[in-house]
Amino acid sequence: MEKYKEIEKSIIKKYRKEIWSKFVKAIKDYELISENDKIMVCISGGKDSFLLAKCMQELKRHGKINFEAYYVVMDPGYTTTNKSLIIDNANKLNIPIKIFESQIFDIVYEIDKSPCYLCARMRRGYLYSEAQKLGCNKIALGHHFNDVIETTLLSMFYGSEIKTMMPKLHSENFEGLELIRPLYLVKENDIISWAKYNGLNFLNCACKFTMDTNFKNEQESKRKEMKNLINELRQKNKNIDNNIFKALDNINLNCVLGVKKDGIYKSFKDNY
Repeated sequence: MEKYKEIEKSIIKKYRKEIWSKFVKAIKDYELISENDKIMVCISGGKDSFLLAKCMQELKRHGKINFEAYYVVMDPGYTTTNKSLIIDNANKLNIPIKIFESQIFDIVYEIDKSPCYLCARMRRGYLYSEAQKLGCNKIALGHHFNDVIETTLLSMFYGSEIKTMMPKLHSENFEGLELIRPLYLVKENDIISWAKYNGLNFLNCACKFTMDTNFKNEQESKRKEMKNLINELRQKNKNIDNNIFKALDNINLNCVLGVKKDGIYKSFKDNY
């Protein structure tokens, strides 16, 4: 059996409960994919986006929804080595990728303040533009369960508000485009386990900043802080991450000081 077929089988069989079932559940529960959708699946080169691509392939092959998927890699200025790793993994996984260049790394490398924030915004803009060129109405990203709860805690501890990473949202600047996150319920440890089981080695963030040993990504260090905090709390309560996630779907509006929707704030005092 060819390697990519073994990898596909592992998603459906060995990791059915941890990955496939949760992937399908997120699509159904949050209504992420509809009939005749044209979806651009974004591949960054990491474990999450490559797993997403394989799951989308399996859904198209075995699912009941008719949709089109385009597997796209944006090259923001990868080194030859890192770009080759992405191409090799795509071949190994039998994913027909399309690569387009943006050279974002060169642009943001000269920025002293918040280069990672600017890079993220620029990457998103390039991806939306490419999706429009392909005639897509949706963009699929590989964010997973742990990204959701870590983002929630980051917003509370450093942003002074309760908000999370949504399973889907409409683009504010690109009319008709919607962003979806099909791995929303899949936990990172299970993705890592899947990659190790199949002997896969994926790319981590590979920009000029992270390759510079003197550079400190404040945003990522804060995210790592949240990850470590959750792991520490899990030692005392094994359901801590699930509880954080569930709390965002179980907000008691009778017991909050105020809420904000569409930029308009309302205090509990308004209806006291």
